Amino acid sequence: MPEIARRPENRYGNRPTMKDVAARAGVGLKTVSRVVNGEPGVTADTERRVQEAIEALGFRRNDSARVLRKGRTASIGLVLEDLADPFYGPLSRAVEEVARAHGALLFNGSSAEDPDREQELALALCARRVDGLVIIPAGGDHRYLEPEIRAGVATVFVDRPAGGIDADVVLSDNHGGARAGVAHLVAHGHRRIGFIGDMPRIHTAAERLRGYRTAMEDAGIPVEPSWTSLGATVPERVRRAAEEMLSGPAPVTAIFAGNNRVTVTVVRVLAELGRPVALVGFDDFELADLLRPGITVVAQDSGRLGRTAADRLFRRLDGALVAPERVELPTRLITRGSGELPPAG
Repeated sequence: MPEIARRPENRYGNRPTMKDVAARAGVGLKTVSRVVNGEPGVTADTERRVQEAIEALGFRRNDSARVLRKGRTASIGLVLEDLADPFYGPLSRAVEEVARAHGALLFNGSSAEDPDREQELALALCARRVDGLVIIPAGGDHRYLEPEIRAGVATVFVDRPAGGIDADVVLSDNHGGARAGVAHLVAHGHRRIGFIGDMPRIHTAAERLRGYRTAMEDAGIPVEPSWTSLGATVPERVRRAAEEMLSGPAPVTAIFAGNNRVTVTVVRVLAELGRPVALVGFDDFELADLLRPGITVVAQDSGRLGRTAADRLFRRLDGALVAPERVELPTRLITRGSGELPPAG
């Protein structure tokens, strides 16, 4: 049985090279390089033959070689808390759009709110020679990045500041947003207002709790210890906290939820409770306007956060010699009904 001939360029792992293109087109290697890189000095007929050879062989330029020559990979890394969290979708998309506008690829991954995993992921991206990093930090010590930054890896933090190093950061006004949301509940007659937030070591959770306390202090309302609860935002913990606040002889009449995951669980608890309790949540979420009543929220513009951070990153990559900067973006209160309910009874 005759052996079936195989073209070597079609075998897996045996990609065609510029040398293969040159041989097929009958030109020199330098001529192929000029065509591939869009350089002048090639006649129209020769360029056509090279392009036909490229198409026939399925040749793709080896950007790794360009990295060695130019010192840039045209890629950046994005380290998120959780890719599945709806808050990070617009943020990630915005970073990707800015990267694409600069001809760069985006690689991203989730830290799962684990400082060790954040460090492992960030350093793995650096090892793959990304030009810059956008990081939503999970930990509070980022000195591990100092050698990478000194080596030229531009780094911008977003949503939360870096710990232990001086670096660019783009934040929302967490304190001011929470203060406005709680003041809104006070303005609608509430004095017993609960706060359920994320883990206290997280910058955003701590700032939103501070905003809650500031609003209560502004209104001259002493905060009972049982009115605040911080911890993991898993439904079981949030449900328990909400049920405790809503029970007893003097339950809270309103709840300020510290993020969208907390808000969704509180909505479920209130639906089961069967009595009106006012609710304002930090972060908007899908279908919040379709619930009855609609959920009043303090909204962040996560897309603007990502875009601002990415723009800052590429300014540094383009050679801008400016001091690290803290940029704080405003939030806005969206009233839909749940935050306007008066105290029951």
